[in-house]
Amino acid sequence: MYEWIKALHVIAVISWMAGMLYLPRLFVYHCEAEIGSKQSETFKVMERRLLKAIINPAMIITWLAGLYLAWSGHWFASGWLHVKLALVLALSAVHGFFSRWLKDFAADRRPRSQKFYRIINEVPTALMIFIVIMVIVKPF
Repeated sequence: MYEWIKALHVIAVISWMAGMLYLPRLFVYHCEAEIGSKQSETFKVMERRLLKAIINPAMIITWLAGLYLAWSGHWFASGWLHVKLALVLALSAVHGFFSRWLKDFAADRRPRSQKFYRIINEVPTALMIFIVIMVIVKPF
């Protein structure tokens, strides 16, 4: 069963990361769209569907499967897992910020610039790199 849960975990992580990399890119383009335009309304639908249908479920499955793997594999005493969990918590916090910003766009509030979203788009990538290093290299 462990290997099946691991496969599910990897699939969920890939799905979560795909959404976490795409959503801020949509925010960049949404900033360019005129408020009330057809394009702006289309971005609202795309962003909401991406969050509700892909990102949120993928995050939940990632957490549940990952915690099962850590428990089943007796990894909770490992230093690398502590660092990984802290990084995944940070990624979850970024997810929360994305959810909040999506609500701003849905209400036609745009307090941030395109440049902000272009920069913030790199945060999930940086976190992912360190998470993968913790899992594969297990430096502690």
